[in-house]
Amino acid sequence: MAASRASLHQVARNSATSSIRALSRGVDPEGSQRKGRTLLQFLADHFCDVEAVREYLLRKQALKVHRKNRSFTYIKERYGPYVAGAYFVLKQGGAVKFQDNEWIQSGRGLSSLEFRKFREVPVQAVDASGCAINYQGLDNLLALKELQSLSLQRCPHVDDWCLGRLHQLADSLQELSLAGCPRVSERGLACLHHLQNLRRLDISDLPAVSSPDLTQILVEEMLPNCEVRGSDWAQGLKLGLEEQSRDPASSPVPA
Repeated sequence: MAASRASLHQVARNSATSSIRALSRGVDPEGSQRKGRTLLQFLADHFCDVEAVREYLLRKQALKVHRKNRSFTYIKERYGPYVAGAYFVLKQGGAVKFQDNEWIQSGRGLSSLEFRKFREVPVQAVDASGCAINYQGLDNLLALKELQSLSLQRCPHVDDWCLGRLHQLADSLQELSLAGCPRVSERGLACLHHLQNLRRLDISDLPAVSSPDLTQILVEEMLPNCEVRGSDWAQGLKLGLEEQSRDPASSPVPA
């Protein structure tokens, strides 16, 4: 009986001691600082991990884009630049149209028989909308010297430097769409003055262009024989000026 009472007394004393120690840690400033340092260290380590993962994903994405824009040298040497250019566009997810033929969509690809069939047939039109074409990948398109229509709308990697290379298609290109390209600015559009054979140009929805209305007017002056699609405001202004020029009442009365 006495032993049981001693055991109960020991348990009670240990419990009280633990409670006192817990309370002392709760009011101990050094203990709070240690906890703070531990939390900050955890956040720092966690943040570094997030940054490392982010950098890894960015490098992986850049490598993927680089691989998608490689030149298909083997196909070009065996089947010529037309087939190689078409193969590149189809691999990117776009569509191509050989001269006097129907559109070939992404996913179907080209068979070995078609490779030989189209070896001497120029590519007339390319729809690369939304494709990951960059400066390097343009090598596959610039070899298409008879290309008349090119759509690069919403291509995330097409920038001003890319537009500076399009002069190589100046003799053939008649239609060009750059709508929705986030990296195209006024400087890139200024490079299009070489394309004097253009008949239609779409420069709508370019977030990097600070003054789309004024830019469209300047591009129209730069390419007088081209129908430029861009800002609705600029088109409305142009129509208003044309109506005024046709209205005799709006002409100034000579003194």
